[in-house]
Amino acid sequence: MPSYTVTVATGSQWFAGTDDYIYLSLVGSAGCSEKHLLDKPFYNDFERGAVDSYDVTVDEELGDIQLIKIEKRKYWLHDDWYLKYITLKTPCGDYIEFPCYRWISGEGEIVLRDGRAKLACDDQIHILKQHRRKELETRQKLYRWMEWNPGFPLSIDAKCHRDLPRDIQFDSEKGVDFVLNYSKAMENLFINRFMHMFQSSWNDFADFEKIFVKISNTISERVMNHWQEDVMFGYQFLNGCNPVLIQRCRKLPEKLPVTTEMVECSLERQLTLEQEVEQGNIFIVDFELLDGIDANKTDPCTLQFLAAPICLLYKNLANKIVPIAIQLSQVPGDENPIFLPSDAKYDWLLAKIWVRSSDFHVHQTITHLLCTHLVSEVFGIAMYRQLPAVHPIFKLLVAHVRFTIAINTKAREQLICEYGLFDKANATGGGGHVQMVQKAMQNLTYSSLCFPEAIKARGMDSTEDIPYYFYRDDGLLVWEAIKTFTAEVVDIYYESDQVVEEDLELQDFVNDVYMYGMRGRKASGFPKSIKTKKKLSEYLTVVIFTASAQHAAVNFGQYDWCSWIPNAPPTMRAPPPTTKGVVTIEQIVDTLPDRGRSCWHLGAVWALSQFQDNELFLGMYPEEHFIEKPVKEAMARFRKNLDAIVSVIAERNKKKKLPYYYLSPDRIPNSVAI
Repeated sequence: MPSYTVTVATGSQWFAGTDDYIYLSLVGSAGCSEKHLLDKPFYNDFERGAVDSYDVTVDEELGDIQLIKIEKRKYWLHDDWYLKYITLKTPCGDYIEFPCYRWISGEGEIVLRDGRAKLACDDQIHILKQHRRKELETRQKLYRWMEWNPGFPLSIDAKCHRDLPRDIQFDSEKGVDFVLNYSKAMENLFINRFMHMFQSSWNDFADFEKIFVKISNTISERVMNHWQEDVMFGYQFLNGCNPVLIQRCRKLPEKLPVTTEMVECSLERQLTLEQEVEQGNIFIVDFELLDGIDANKTDPCTLQFLAAPICLLYKNLANKIVPIAIQLSQVPGDENPIFLPSDAKYDWLLAKIWVRSSDFHVHQTITHLLCTHLVSEVFGIAMYRQLPAVHPIFKLLVAHVRFTIAINTKAREQLICEYGLFDKANATGGGGHVQMVQKAMQNLTYSSLCFPEAIKARGMDSTEDIPYYFYRDDGLLVWEAIKTFTAEVVDIYYESDQVVEEDLELQDFVNDVYMYGMRGRKASGFPKSIKTKKKLSEYLTVVIFTASAQHAAVNFGQYDWCSWIPNAPPTMRAPPPTTKGVVTIEQIVDTLPDRGRSCWHLGAVWALSQFQDNELFLGMYPEEHFIEKPVKEAMARFRKNLDAIVSVIAERNKKKKLPYYYLSPDRIPNSVAI
C-alpha cells in the first residue's frame, strides 16, 4: 500500500501549539484518502515551534496530490493552532510543499494547495478552480468593508481587535494596547508624575528638560539645543518626520503679500524676491488644510487653538533652507501680520512655533495616519478579498500588510475614536482630525504615492539645486530597488501584457482599491484596472513602498523630532498673535502645552517610534509563500540591492552631525504595524 511521509511545522509565536486532534486527508487525481489522525504514542504533538513527521499509509494509488485537508477537533479545551506548512514525501520520493501560515481556530479545517504560485488561467482542473473560488467566497464574508467615518477610505468591518479574522490579529493584543504602551512609555521616561497635571504650565523652556533628558538620543538632544535656529527649522522640512510638504515656489501667492523690502535682509544674492522665485531659490509650505478645522473642545478647562500658516523659505548661498516670512492664517489683513526674521526675537520665535505645531498636526493625521496607515489597510483588505493564497501577487504582498489591519483597528478602538487618547493632548482631537482626513481625501491621488512623481510634482527633484534632501535621495534608491524586484516577479508569472489584462482576480483587487479605498473618486487617479506589466510593477511598488519605506520615513523619527515639546507642540493654549512687538517668553510658555499634555505627547511619540518585537525588515520573507527557485533568486537579489543601499547611507551618515537613517533598509519594517 502506498505510504506518504507528512511533515508538519507549527508556528513559534506564543500559543501557536495545540493539544487538539489533528486529522489529514489527501486529495489526488485518482482518488481521496480516508481521514488519518496525526498522532505519535507517548509524544506531545504540535508543540510551539515543533516540526513533526508522520507516516500515512493509504489503501490505493491517489495519483498526483492536488489538495490536502487538515481538520482540528477538540481534545479538552478549545485552542488555536498556527500551522506554518506541511511537506509531503510521496511514495516515489518526490517532495511537495504546502505553505499555510494561518491559524486554525476551534473545530476548524483548512484545505491547502501546493506552494506553486498560479494565476487563474493556469488552473485547468475543476477541483482546483473550485478551491480557488471557495477560498475567495469565504474570505469575502470575513473581510468586509465598513465606513468608519463619512469621507474616509473604507476600513475593515470590525469594532475591536478581537472581532478581526484570527489570521490578521496580533499574536498578543497586549503588545499593541495604546493605553498600556503610552502609560508604560511615560513610566520608562520617568515622567508619569506629570501625566495628570493638566492646566499646569511649565515655568520656561528649560523647564521642559524635566521630561526630556532621561533618554539620551543624538538627534533629539541636538533638536533641544538648536530648535530656535532658522537653519534647524528649515532642515526639518527636508529631513524631519514630515518631509513631504515643502515645495518650490513658482509664483508668490496673492494671499501672502510679502515684498522684497520685507525680506531683503534675508536675501543673499542681491536679487529681488521675484527674481529669487524665478531662479528657484524660494520654497513654500502652505498649511491651508488646517483652515476651518475645529480645535479640540473636549476639556472645558483648557482652550486649545489651531492656525493655518503659510511659510516662505529661502535657499541661501550655503544651500541651506531657512524661513524668511510667516503668515499665521490664510487671509491677509491688519490682524494677520507677516512675521519676519528681522522682527523682535520672541515675535519670530512664536511664529515659527505655530508653524511647527501646524506641521505636527498635518504630519500625524495626513502624512502618517491617512497616507500610510489607512491607505495600506485598503490595499490589505482588497488583497484578502480578491486574491487567493495561490496567486503570485498575494504571495508577494502578504508580508507587506502584516498586522496593518490590526493596528488600525486598535487605533480606531483606542486612539482616534471619540474620547480616545488622541483627544488628550492634541489640538486636532475631538473631531478636528476627522475633518482633516475628510478634507485631505479630496486631494489624495495615486501619483502622490508614486515617490519619484511626488518629489517631481513639488519641484524638489534636483539634487544639484537641493543637495541636502536625504529623504528624497534615500527614498529614490529604495523605490528603485523595490521596483526592480516587483518587475522581476511580474516577469516570472506574466508572459505578456495580455495575461495581466486577462487576470480577473488582479483586476478585481485593483478595482476594489479604487471603488472602496478611494470611494470611486475619478480625480484620485487610482487605476480601475491594470493593462500592462509595467503598470502592474509600478502599482505593486506603490503598495510595498507605502507600507514599508514611506511609513518608516514618517513614523520612526517622531521621538527624534517631536520629543522636545517646543519644537512640535501638539496643542497651543492661546490664539495666534495678531500684532507684532507684544510677545514675551512668558506668553510663549503659557501658549505651549501644559505639563499633563506634554507628558501624554511624549509618551505617544516614544511608543510610536519603537520597533515591534521580532520586527521583519524590508527584504525579509521568513514565511515561504513562494517555493519556486526563480522568485527566491529574485528575493536574494533584492536583499543584495538593499544591503548596498544600507552601506551607501551608512557611509554618508559618518560625516553628518545630523544623520538621516529612517530610509536605511535595515530600519524599514516590511509593513505598517505600529
